Amino acid sequence: MSMSSLVEVKSHPDIPDIAPGDTVNVRAKVVEGDRERIQAFQGVVIKVRHGEINANFTVRRVAYGVGVERTFFVNSSLLDGVEIVRHGKVRRAKLHYLRGRSGKAARLKEKRVDKGKK
Repeated sequence: MSMSSLVEVKSHPDIPDIAPGDTVNVRAKVVEGDRERIQAFQGVVIKVRHGEINANFTVRRVAYGVGVERTFFVNSSLLDGVEIVRHGKVRRAKLHYLRGRSGKAARLKEKRVDKGKK
């Protein structure tokens, strides 16, 4: 018996189809005491885990010279929205090799998207 048969799972409407290598701006709700605010986290998607209930993605950024990774659950109520800034051109599904790189070596080429051609 799977969890999807017990609980109705509906996809989050504010999350587009993201892929590894995409630079995204994630808006997450942060609770501090009795106050709640929205915090933006922009970085490169290094891992996407598909699934019904357990779907998540990991975003990596470098803040003040320190690499920070954060995992967001797709079906979480703490996720306010995701905006794709640019699509990266990658050849693998997990980009853990970016952890050992810094500066220009950590950059990804941008994927060309031809919208006019079929």
